[in-house]
Amino acid sequence: MKLAPRMIQSMEILQLPLAALQERIDQELAENVVLEQLTKQDEKSSSVEEAPAAEPQQEIEKRELGDDDGNNASDFERLVEISQEWPDDNYTSGSKPSSNRIQDDMDRQHDVMANAINRPQTLHEHLIEQFHCDSPNRLKGFGDYLIHNLDANGRLQSSLPELSQVYGAHISLEDAEEALKIIQSLDPPGVGARDLKECLLLQITPTSPLRDIMITLISGHLDDMLQNRLPLIERKTGYSMDAIKSGMEQMRTLNPFPGHGFDNPEVQTVTPDLRVVKDEKGKYVIELIDEYIPELRINRRYIRMLEDNPDEATKEFIKRKVESAKWLIDSIEQRYNTLRKVAQTIVNEQTDFLNNGPEHIRPLKMQDVADVVGVHVTTVSRAVDDKYVATPRGIFPLKRFFGGGTKTADGEDVAWENIRLKLKDIVNDEDKAKPLSDDALVTELAKHGIQLARRTVTKYRKAMSIPSSRQRREY
Repeated sequence: MKLAPRMIQSMEILQLPLAALQERIDQELAENVVLEQLTKQDEKSSSVEEAPAAEPQQEIEKRELGDDDGNNASDFERLVEISQEWPDDNYTSGSKPSSNRIQDDMDRQHDVMANAINRPQTLHEHLIEQFHCDSPNRLKGFGDYLIHNLDANGRLQSSLPELSQVYGAHISLEDAEEALKIIQSLDPPGVGARDLKECLLLQITPTSPLRDIMITLISGHLDDMLQNRLPLIERKTGYSMDAIKSGMEQMRTLNPFPGHGFDNPEVQTVTPDLRVVKDEKGKYVIELIDEYIPELRINRRYIRMLEDNPDEATKEFIKRKVESAKWLIDSIEQRYNTLRKVAQTIVNEQTDFLNNGPEHIRPLKMQDVADVVGVHVTTVSRAVDDKYVATPRGIFPLKRFFGGGTKTADGEDVAWENIRLKLKDIVNDEDKAKPLSDDALVTELAKHGIQLARRTVTKYRKAMSIPSSRQRREY
């Protein structure tokens, strides 16, 4: 099946999140001279005048099927008719941007500059600054080399002999050890370590509480602690169980990733495309949030040029630009319509979620929504991709409302999300001295009418980062 360019563009526009759609519109405004953004002054003037006639749906469907060759003449006539329907004095933007638009651009640039974030100091810069103050000149070159070989956690990525060998200038292993020792004394504590054990030990000072117990636990029993084998540690070390638990609690003050304090991950802001509100009858309805998307229109002056300019090359150029602008405007309108219908169907199906919370979410598949809206399931997938909705219970991605499920013993449908929440509640309420095994979790879920296989329970427990029963046991 051959897709017309218009259909391809419509699918692309539908899938774009709000920020990407804004960028696409800005790009088209910069590249297409016949497309202009409607200002507030334009909206006021156009609100009292007759709007141009809409293009017949039959013509839209013809172009979507790719029948362009036989319609060039009719397209030209249609554009001329549009120019006649629009009054001559009904446009404010010409080939040059209006003063309002220039001011809007200046205000936007000012906002960007005012809200720009200064680049924070990196871990490597922080360490080099300290190292150059505390180290002899003969070690500064190799010290810089070592610092730049620290990973994001602040640990050394290779062994010291390997780094000494790869380093261009000659340096003895003794000098390399001295340089590393200086780096390991810098702030933040724990940097320059070669493994987790060394990283934790570097952070223990002579004045640290329970210093001897922590050194013993870290030096010889890290794996036993991770596996919660506390009785084994008790037998090997001779420490009491209370002393071991106190030492482990004090170890929580140590940082296994000292370099993470210098990470500056980009904060992703979420701008919802839709909001859920209640109407007069108390029903949840969808509203589009379109204040971030400028209203677009075709510059009338270029439409009149089609009629007045005798140059065929100019007419062809303007016709292509006008058609491109109309495709974009129609695609955005189609995006709004599809997104509204899909989101409203989702809200209708998940009313219990909005009323009572996430534990009342219903099993819902994209195919179910596609059947109601009357579109292909891939259209639903594109519509919900990277889209967010503001609800009375917070902002959620539209994909959050989809998910499979199973049936309870009573034949009631229950979503996988509800099963995970129930599993979490069972684990939180268990006796930590005798935690439930996966088989016991299967039995507890069955008491609530949820029949699951053991492997399924194990899969969800691991996906939720819930440790095994042995690791959850408290002594």
